[in-house]
Amino acid sequence: MNTSSRFAFAVHVLALLSLQEGVPLSSEIIAGSVNTNPALIRRLLSMLAEAGLTTSQLGAGGGALLAREPEDITLFDVYRAVDEAQLFALHREQPNPDCMVGRQIQGVLVGIVGDAQQAMEASLAARTLADVTADVVRAERAQERKRRRGETG
Repeated sequence: MNTSSRFAFAVHVLALLSLQEGVPLSSEIIAGSVNTNPALIRRLLSMLAEAGLTTSQLGAGGGALLAREPEDITLFDVYRAVDEAQLFALHREQPNPDCMVGRQIQGVLVGIVGDAQQAMEASLAARTLADVTADVVRAERAQERKRRRGETG
């Protein structure tokens, strides 16, 4: 799984848990919503639990739960929990030092990439899981209104 899908899957999982209002969900049920396999969901839940975002209830009827209120979980918290990578990677190999661009590009890109990373992190920090779930509910209601208009109109 690549970095961006890990974050998207994690937000999906947390939004699903948020909308369950304290009812634990199994990795199988979560995997059905995400449309992936339960083993991948268990790995994600482990990362989210390590970050203090989810917890588990054991036993019959057990499963994953949110560990904090949705208003107290920022998307930056989620990003930090599941992603270690920078937004953009620099060259894996040292560029050609005999080329003017090769000599200078890494130093130039470090500042640009650093600015982009900070902007992305600030944007994620300004949004919470509660914002995401509210947007999901709002979008679902709008889609339902369109469906009803199509059936009656």
